[in-house]
Amino acid sequence: MTAEAWTASTPGGNVPIVGDAATRVLIIACGALAREVLAVIEQHGLKHVDLQCLPAQLHNRPQKIPSALRNAIHTAKQSYGKILVGYGDCGTGGEIDRLIEEEGVERIAGAHCYAFFTGLEAFDEEAERELGTFYLTDFLARHFETLVIRPLGLDSNPELRDLYFEHYTRLLYIAQTEDDELEERARHAASRLGLRFEKRFTGYGLLDEFLRRS
Repeated sequence: MTAEAWTASTPGGNVPIVGDAATRVLIIACGALAREVLAVIEQHGLKHVDLQCLPAQLHNRPQKIPSALRNAIHTAKQSYGKILVGYGDCGTGGEIDRLIEEEGVERIAGAHCYAFFTGLEAFDEEAERELGTFYLTDFLARHFETLVIRPLGLDSNPELRDLYFEHYTRLLYIAQTEDDELEERARHAASRLGLRFEKRFTGYGLLDEFLRRS
């Protein structure tokens, strides 16, 4: 199953079941993590772990994430012995944490993917070092135009850049892979926003540990 196919999955959609359901693990994650989750599953041979992704576009309306997540959890409980959640708080004001406590499932630590890719302490250090930082992951570098430029209206009104990014000073590319094309896209994104470019290679960070414990 490709990352693109999983990202297209809908809340409550059909999820493949292999073997004894009681021994299977499902991770329900943001579509922005599809490639990374699948890479970790393949790297460690986690054949008992399946993936269902909710649309990454939900981040544009974070208040909708908890209900979509709850629906997916309720459906999956009929078929899986363990459910993991691949979301941070993601701007929901603690609603995801309240949800997972009510449902008795576990989520990866961290407020957002930037934190769990870099590591919680390392992210706090980066944020403290330079408050005016705009972060990119591999996913955001790959989809910068559709997830940043167009939603902010910068394609049709580029003059809004100075309004949106007045207090930003750098773009920090948190790289999960060493990919020259993605790095060039990230550099271009920094240039387009008028920000200084920096890169940190993090790999899969806490996501790797989280899935291996499954």
